[in-house]
Amino acid sequence: MSNPSDVPPQQPGAQPPAAGNVPPAGPQQPPANPPFPPGYQAPPPGYQGGPGYQAPPPGYQGQPAPAGGFRFEMPTDRPRNFGDALPAGGLSGMFKVAAMPTELKVSYWIWLIGGLLGLLGGIIGLFGSFVLIAFAPAIGLLVLLLVIVALMLATAQIILAMKMKEGREWARFALTILVGISLVLALISSGIADGRAGGNLPGFLISLVATVLMWLPNAQAWFVANRGRI
Repeated sequence: MSNPSDVPPQQPGAQPPAAGNVPPAGPQQPPANPPFPPGYQAPPPGYQGGPGYQAPPPGYQGQPAPAGGFRFEMPTDRPRNFGDALPAGGLSGMFKVAAMPTELKVSYWIWLIGGLLGLLGGIIGLFGSFVLIAFAPAIGLLVLLLVIVALMLATAQIILAMKMKEGREWARFALTILVGISLVLALISSGIADGRAGGNLPGFLISLVATVLMWLPNAQAWFVANRGRI
C-alpha cells in the first residue's frame, strides 16, 4: 500500500514545474466580477430575476444607453401660482445674464429688446388709435384693441424671457407659442393699417431666430441640467 505523502517519480524527459507556475489545487473559481455585454442595463432594486438570472456585481452601473436624437417633452415645471410666474427678484435682474450658453444669451437679448421696443411702440400706438377713433370710430376701436393686446404680449414677452433665463422650460414653451400669436397680430395690424399684409414680417423673423436658438442642442442640454436645481 502506497504512502499518500510519497511524491510520484518524475517521468523521463519531463520538465520540473517552474517556481510560480504551479497550478492551484482544486477547481478554478470564476471571476468575482464577470463582464457584461455592452448596452447592459442594471435591473431595478429588488429585482429577483427569472431562471438563469445572474445578478450584477456590487457597484456595477452598466453601460450607458446610446444617445438618441432630440425628443420634445412637455415642460413639467409649470408655475403653481401667480408668484411662480413672476421673475425672481423682480425687474432688477433684467440685465443680469446668468451662466447660459451663447445661443440662449443671444435669444434672451432678442426677446428682451423686442419686448421693450414693443412696449414703446404700443404706447405710441395708443395715441394714434385715439386720433383714428375721431375720424373712423369702427377702425379706430379695432386698432385700439390690437394695440392693447400688443402691449400685453410685449409685457408677457419680457417676463417670459426673464423666466427663461432662470432655466424655466415652461417659459421657453410659452415664448414659442408667442411667436405664432405675434405673427397673426402682425398680419392683421398690417392689413388694417395700409392694406398690405406682412409689414411687420422682419420683426417676426427676428423672433423666429430667437425661438430656434432656444431649442438648439446646447440650449436643450442647459435646460435639462437645470431641472434638478430649480
